[in-house]
Amino acid sequence: MTVATLPGQDWVDDVGPVPGLELLPWDMDGLPPRADEVRVVVPPYMGAAGRIPALRHTSGVELVQLLSAGFDDVLRQLPTGVSLANAGGVHDASTAELAVALTLAALRDLQDFAAAQRNRRWLPLEFHTSLADRRVMLLGYGSIGRAIAARLTPFEVRLTAVASRARRGDGLVPSVHGIDELPMLLPDHDVVIVVVPLTEDTTRLVDAAFLAAMPDGALLVNVARGPVVDTEALLRETSSGRLRAALDVTDPEPLPPEHDLWASPGVLITPHVGGATTAFRPRAVRLLREQLGAYAAGRPLLNIVHPR
Repeated sequence: MTVATLPGQDWVDDVGPVPGLELLPWDMDGLPPRADEVRVVVPPYMGAAGRIPALRHTSGVELVQLLSAGFDDVLRQLPTGVSLANAGGVHDASTAELAVALTLAALRDLQDFAAAQRNRRWLPLEFHTSLADRRVMLLGYGSIGRAIAARLTPFEVRLTAVASRARRGDGLVPSVHGIDELPMLLPDHDVVIVVVPLTEDTTRLVDAAFLAAMPDGALLVNVARGPVVDTEALLRETSSGRLRAALDVTDPEPLPPEHDLWASPGVLITPHVGGATTAFRPRAVRLLREQLGAYAAGRPLLNIVHPR
């Protein structure tokens, strides 16, 4: 029988059974079970890229199904003739929650209150920036971008969506602007939330010119990938106090303890935890059931980012 491997027995128990497939555990350390019969491989959520070379122990793998939304690091090592699918939709809720949380925390200066609490200090009353009435740009409007938009709408923001090309809007935004419109749009936005995939076109997309176009006091939120932002250019803007930033991803990553970004004023950093919540597992299980069922039945596969 055709074999699909999952990262552990717990995944096999949660996902299976799938008619037409035998599900076996393989964390991609060591040799796979029934190597000649393996056709679908699901790597572990963390460190998938480092495990892809283990596919050399198989001879007929047709599909690698990731548990992450990002795939750039895996794609560089994928063997010829193997399709790659990402976990589109699995991390929408978690990442959208964090994007909103980072935005609120940065605007309301919650890190200052957390530091004051550790020092048992009651800070004097000051007015802080509200999310309400802010002009918010979503740079990237795929499924995660739409999930962020859905959560931002009740906050009474003025929302702009930007994607690789202009297109019609939906129930959340009246239209989607093309990325070529950024120079015109950036000066009119108080918050820019970055949620684009990492590609050749988006690497260093947020560069010195991009940041210079943002208005004084604006906030950059990055829940995409670290290399989308030019770190040194961002550091110059935050060190001067002109811009603020809330970052779940950095370049380099992990951010070294001695890096100046840690201490830059107005910068809030979380350690790439956008998808790491209790919302991950049930959504991942649902996706795997659908994808493996589609594979076994010969139906079109979901979330293919690199065909065979």
